Amino acid sequence: MAKEDTELRMGRPRSVRFNSLFSEDEFGEDQPSASPASGGSSWSDREPSLHLPVPDTFPGSSPGTLSDSMEDTSATSLLSPTIREGWLDKNPPQGSYIYQRRWVKLDPDYLRYFDSEKDTYSKRLIPVSSISRVSSVGDQKFEVVTNNRNFVFRAENDADRNEWIRTLQQIAEERKGKAAVRTSMSLATDSATEPADKSGFLELRGFKHKLFVVVAGDKVFLYKNAEDYRLGIGITYIEMNVGNVKEMDRRSFDLTTPYRIFSFSADSEQEKEEWVEAMQQSITEALSNSEVAERIWAVESNRFCADCGSPKPDWASINLCVVICKRCAGEHRGLGPGITKVRSLKMDRKVWTEELIELFQRFGNLMANQFWAANVPPSEAISPTSGSQERRRFLIAKYREGKYRHYHPLFGNQEELDRALCAAVTTSDLAETQALLFCGASVTCDTGDPQCPTPLALAERSGQRLQMEFLLHNKTSEPPRLEMVCSEEKPYSVHLPSITHNGFLYKTPSMVKPISERKGPEEFSRRWCTLQDGVLSYYENDRNTVPNGEIRVEEIVCLVNNPLHAHGIESTFEVYTEADRLYLFGLESPASAREWLKSIAKSFVHPCAEELLALDFERLGRLHYKGGLTLERAQEGWFALVGSTLHVCSEDGRRQEPLQLRKLQELSIQGDHEVLVLVERRRTLYIQGERKLDFLGWVHAIQKAASSSGDTLSEQQLTESDVPLLVDRCIDYITQCGLTSEGIYRKSGQNSKTTSLLEVLQRDARCVRLKEGEHHVDDVANTLKRFFRDLGDGLFTRRWAPNWLWATALEDEGAKVGEYRQLLAALPPVNRATLKALINHLFRVQCFSGENQMNTHNLAIVFGPTLFQTDGKDYKAGRVVEDLISHYVEIFNVNDQEMKKQQDEITAIMKMREASSSGTQQAGDFICTVYLEEKKTETEQHVKIPATMTAEELTFEILDRRKIVMKEKDYWSCFEVNEREEAERPLHYSEKVLPILHCLGTDSYLVVKKQMSMENMLLYLASRVGDCKHGMMKFREERNLLGLGLSTGFHDRYFILNHSWLRLYKEVRSHKPEKEWPVRNLKVYLGVKKKLRPPTCWGFTVFYENEKHEKQQWYLCCDTQADLREWFATFLQVQNGGALWPSERPRARVARPQQDARLGNISLIPLRGNESEMRNSVAAFATDPLTLLRNF
Repeated sequence: MAKEDTELRMGRPRSVRFNSLFSEDEFGEDQPSASPASGGSSWSDREPSLHLPVPDTFPGSSPGTLSDSMEDTSATSLLSPTIREGWLDKNPPQGSYIYQRRWVKLDPDYLRYFDSEKDTYSKRLIPVSSISRVSSVGDQKFEVVTNNRNFVFRAENDADRNEWIRTLQQIAEERKGKAAVRTSMSLATDSATEPADKSGFLELRGFKHKLFVVVAGDKVFLYKNAEDYRLGIGITYIEMNVGNVKEMDRRSFDLTTPYRIFSFSADSEQEKEEWVEAMQQSITEALSNSEVAERIWAVESNRFCADCGSPKPDWASINLCVVICKRCAGEHRGLGPGITKVRSLKMDRKVWTEELIELFQRFGNLMANQFWAANVPPSEAISPTSGSQERRRFLIAKYREGKYRHYHPLFGNQEELDRALCAAVTTSDLAETQALLFCGASVTCDTGDPQCPTPLALAERSGQRLQMEFLLHNKTSEPPRLEMVCSEEKPYSVHLPSITHNGFLYKTPSMVKPISERKGPEEFSRRWCTLQDGVLSYYENDRNTVPNGEIRVEEIVCLVNNPLHAHGIESTFEVYTEADRLYLFGLESPASAREWLKSIAKSFVHPCAEELLALDFERLGRLHYKGGLTLERAQEGWFALVGSTLHVCSEDGRRQEPLQLRKLQELSIQGDHEVLVLVERRRTLYIQGERKLDFLGWVHAIQKAASSSGDTLSEQQLTESDVPLLVDRCIDYITQCGLTSEGIYRKSGQNSKTTSLLEVLQRDARCVRLKEGEHHVDDVANTLKRFFRDLGDGLFTRRWAPNWLWATALEDEGAKVGEYRQLLAALPPVNRATLKALINHLFRVQCFSGENQMNTHNLAIVFGPTLFQTDGKDYKAGRVVEDLISHYVEIFNVNDQEMKKQQDEITAIMKMREASSSGTQQAGDFICTVYLEEKKTETEQHVKIPATMTAEELTFEILDRRKIVMKEKDYWSCFEVNEREEAERPLHYSEKVLPILHCLGTDSYLVVKKQMSMENMLLYLASRVGDCKHGMMKFREERNLLGLGLSTGFHDRYFILNHSWLRLYKEVRSHKPEKEWPVRNLKVYLGVKKKLRPPTCWGFTVFYENEKHEKQQWYLCCDTQADLREWFATFLQVQNGGALWPSERPRARVARPQQDARLGNISLIPLRGNESEMRNSVAAFATDPLTLLRNF
């Protein structure tokens, strides 16, 4: 200890930037004059929300044990009710007269104060139990005296001060009474105090001296020194249920939490390994509370007691691999440890290893009961309401006698059983091992192999971890005692219950692939089928007693009602099972087929979703999904597809609002075809592809239901306002690009392009993006007209079209408008919404008649015959359209607010056109906000962005406005900043700005600032040989919200980047890349969002979008800043043909005034690291940009 103390005092020289766990204005409080230091403080003044609170401790904790106040912090400080709160001024010690304003909260356990009322974590916690006295000290001040030090506060007035004193005194007295009782109890149970699992000194990056670190239970405690540990005065503790330990190098390791990365260094490699092992064990203990139960309950059969069916069982028999309720657990104990070993899911933390949890997830109550409860007669089964005697009788019969078990075919032949067990343990067939073991096979039998004399050794050699775990827990298990069963008693077989449905069905052989073609009548066989007691069986004929096969209804995951005549039998339906098999059945009678469908559906659909059975579904089944506010965990739901509507019932029985599939804003597949994403205006649903066969069926069915299915308006893909998406896309494009186009709608586009565009839009308008330059205005206009001309039933409908034409004969304008309004109300909702959207658009077009030569009359001539689908000889059709445009406001009841909005839009478009015609602005100019150096109101600039403006020109524009000179070594650039991803991308100087603006989200913006690393990147590119880059980086894919198939952390991978491809290899020696991406489709941003806990502060965020507009996202981290610059420079070079920076500036700049020091060179979003580190590194970088390059 003397040596450690010496090291603690002297410290160890390290090239790190120091950072205190104490906030700056509170650090002096750790040096009171009268008593030892209080270890409590928040981590940082500047980032209070990122760190855990640290409670003050009080005497009474014995050496080597945890203080009560420490143990109770997480449980009470955040959950206890607030008794009093408000603003107070606080005075630091040591004679300072400077008060700091603090938001103070008092609860039954702590007096806490914060920087503001919005802060979650306090700057200090004062345990109420340590308060010995509260007294007034004049001038609205009061003093809180504790065992360690005194705190002085000042209130707004005397009344407020007196109320604080009264409340504090009352709570302190109450706590003293409770503490006396607690102390007497703790004396009697001192042995229960949890000792430290490991303790000692470690270096922590950012600290001058070593810290004394203690691993105890599920927490890691930090102390300034060993003396503070003995006194119970800690700095903070880390809850290990959110921790992760990673070895870094020979002596270092990282403890990563969502709040901070703790980088420790031990004195030796052996000591480091001991610390890592201790912390990993601490994590295991931390996760073994409710976390273990939640993980085991993730298996559906484990959510109910294996014996009586009670919900949420929190006990288990670790040798039988069954999850049981508390009442059954009590009876299990009575059977003895030779039969069943009972443990708690929540309290027996150390027994739940990762292997045992995985064993229970693989086994589950379902598999266990398929053996132990294969032949339980209904009269002997127990329920959650059964009494103790019934439970005891049943459990004795089930486990001690093995009365209901499924007998193995080798039962009674010991030699064959042992031989079969030796073979089974080398495979992953746990069910076979279970059956053999509990039918008499010996877990210690001789294998005949001298190198592996026991089944356990065979399993170890074969790498079967779960088999080993199962055998270990059953080394002393007793097989069921067969002598207790009477000699004449045979294994019980369940009696057949009453049949719920039966009859002849046509059936094809089961399949493992989706049905891709029509099945002819000759491919079906006529079979007698029965649905009874949860089993669908099919027989050769109605006289046979042995079925050809059977389907257990609990294994059914999906039921499909095919359209009539989809196959050679008139009515067919499909049954999908968990084993990824598809069964096709059929009947000649649709009514009989519907009865079978309803019967099967009732037998396998959970009662929580029984309301779905009333629907005339096309597809019904269960899937895992995420949606709404439950994105952390996938839940099981029941889905029913009816037409273009998807109905959803969650696992708790709540029926959600149906999804209108034709109104989806996005429908895509992500994660290697494992997640189906459905995006509505107000919600997003992520459907998991747990089983490939039925998931593919759901995907195809939903895609089909979400597409246009006919030629009427109601069968089209729709917007939220019930306008066909095709119409909306065309109107939007013409509004943006064609309002001033001469002869718009009168000119005809190219017939081939019109036909092709209409086909694409009708197939899936959701995936089509009309772009200027790729699509001509006249082609789009012609597409819209042809859609309405070919529309089934027409826009005005065949029923009401004559009435619209008749109304034109009315001479009184008021009467005519009234008639139009009545006819409008009579149209179907989709037709009515579409007509309003179209007339609104034509109303805008005629506002620009001076330029496009299309006034109201000309538009009516074009659209009258189109909308009424006539030959153009009836002038009344044009009159209707002309009247609708002229009386648009009255007929469609457009309010003042809506009209003003439209007029503002028209005015804005006209101004843009005027500017274009005067030569001051090009067509397509866009006004946007650009910031200078940082996002502040005083730095924003509103700039018109022509279609041809480059990033370099935009940068010049901003600098000119602020009269800033660009010196020779000033690399001013325009950056695209994504606040949500905490990343930024410098735009290439030749990159067009307008397309970027169109793609910017609400959490992105443009900022002009210096590109601090450009000098170093140019030097690197000038000095290197070749045009490719290769090396190791840490890689992480974006974890989609279902968490499927993607990595959950950063992993070392080898990358090669050349002029056309970025390739990822698992390791340097790999010959075949795991992934590869074309460089031209990548967007590389500097920075990685903090919540992903990147391993270093030098990272990229990479976005990839292919030709099908499918998107991926991943993250890369480099070990050093130099690596980051080199990789980023190479990316920029290969994507831009080698030119990172223009060789010459196009024009001279005016002299630049002295730069405001406040705006400076600091990157808008720090990549990683504490604030002190970032500040020092940026300062060094600004002084001499080549410094960091020379260091590497």
